[in-house]
Amino acid sequence: MSHVRPCPPVCPPVSPIVCDPIVVIRDHFVPQIVPVIHPIQVVDKVHCVPVEQHIYTVTEREEVAGVTVSGSSSRKRASSSSRNRRKR
Repeated sequence: MSHVRPCPPVCPPVSPIVCDPIVVIRDHFVPQIVPVIHPIQVVDKVHCVPVEQHIYTVTEREEVAGVTVSGSSSRKRASSSSRNRRKR
């Protein structure tokens, strides 16, 4: 067996080189409540719309006919007064 001699150091020791760090970012998201207010206004508008309402008034009167001598004129009055009664 041969005798192994330790190798003498060939290179002198050196100071280590320190590089800039590699930055690893780990993002974490946490919910933050932000109130957002949406105001709502309800406006009730009243619109007047003209609508016809038909109202009928009835007026009655009584007339006393004068006495006539001729029979033909009395027939005319009788027929006109019967027409008035039908319209009511």
